[in-house]
Amino acid sequence: MDSYSNFARFYDLLTGNISYKKRAEYFDCAINKFGGKKGILLDIACGTGSLSEEMAKLGYDVIGVDASYEMLSIALDKKIESRLPIQYLCQDMTELDLFGTVDATVCSLDSINHLPDINSVKKTFERVSLFSNPGAIFIFDVNTPYKHKEILADNVFVYDLDDVFCVWQNSYDENNCTVEINLDFFEKSGETYYRFEENFCERAYPPEELDKLLVESGFKVLGHFELDTFDNPREKSEKIVFVAQKEG
Repeated sequence: MDSYSNFARFYDLLTGNISYKKRAEYFDCAINKFGGKKGILLDIACGTGSLSEEMAKLGYDVIGVDASYEMLSIALDKKIESRLPIQYLCQDMTELDLFGTVDATVCSLDSINHLPDINSVKKTFERVSLFSNPGAIFIFDVNTPYKHKEILADNVFVYDLDDVFCVWQNSYDENNCTVEINLDFFEKSGETYYRFEENFCERAYPPEELDKLLVESGFKVLGHFELDTFDNPREKSEKIVFVAQKEG
């Protein structure tokens, strides 16, 4: 997994259009809807902790896990300011190792797509299952193969923000439905711009493959949904939410 050292500095700026409060409310609604429990919640690939903060405000005992020290450093700053009792661990999601079990797990913002291959996805699902109580809900969203092929593709996106200028360049490989992403950040300090670069890859997995891995890992698949709704996905859905429950 990449550390996203430079990306961490600009992550909150680039995701400023996301309402983490609404995302948390949706996850909370899904957990309740499918018979889950408001107890210990695991937020894997928690990044800078924005979602962890909102889930904690809703009454969950949150454990946030991320592989990036830089991301977690920002999350800890937020925790100091909010004084919310969130526990953060620096771990790769494929090697998840907790002190006990949890009542729910969430993974947002297509973090599963950052896993490089199907074996890594399998390892992650197995680790989540190992540390899930019977009946625990597991919710994650993923970018679809359609989004990788038709939306991200070989396109270039430009973000002109007050504090940073970002050029986002993609390179699509149809053989394995991956998108190589190159980010160039230009940060202004006085009259000078400083350039930072980050590179990573996202891979889209067919829903049926993810379903199969969930079942093999001890989960029952409860549904696939359009992002932040309980509507069925469309043919051209860009993101799909998976809801599963630990068997037993």
